[in-house]
Amino acid sequence: MNSLRIVTAAALLAATGSSAWADATESLRAFVRDVKGGHAAFTQTVTSPDGAKRKVSSGQFSFARPSRFRFDYAKPYAQTIVSDGQKVWFHDPDLNQVTVRKVGDTLGSTPVALLAGQDIEKSFELKNQPDKDGLEWVQATPRQTGGTIQWLKAGFKGRSLAAVEIA
Repeated sequence: MNSLRIVTAAALLAATGSSAWADATESLRAFVRDVKGGHAAFTQTVTSPDGAKRKVSSGQFSFARPSRFRFDYAKPYAQTIVSDGQKVWFHDPDLNQVTVRKVGDTLGSTPVALLAGQDIEKSFELKNQPDKDGLEWVQATPRQTGGTIQWLKAGFKGRSLAAVEIA
């Protein structure tokens, strides 16, 4: 099983409002429901099943709901992924190539569904996890089996999304 960890470098993804959240599951629900947009720097680490580092990428991302987002990978290779809510464009400057897909064919039970603002519980089963690294965690397991991910975990610091881990 490969795993992926995305850690946001900025806490710009906080939900609005002043009420306290009961747990990480409620924080995730509030994030998907209430946050209309945001941006942050990210570091993405892909590891092999034995835990050895395989690939570290970094860049910037931003989103505006519903279903509009942009990922700009800077290292180790440039790549841009953009959605206007209808289509998703994957631009690889090294290959001078753009691939276009419909949003519905791309999101589904993927981590991007968190940013798109879809009904998270339609696609994922949510379960609180133990606190770790100073964050409250929730695990989201896709309801549809056979996809590209086994689960994703979202770590919250208060009401701010601080980390996402994907297997």
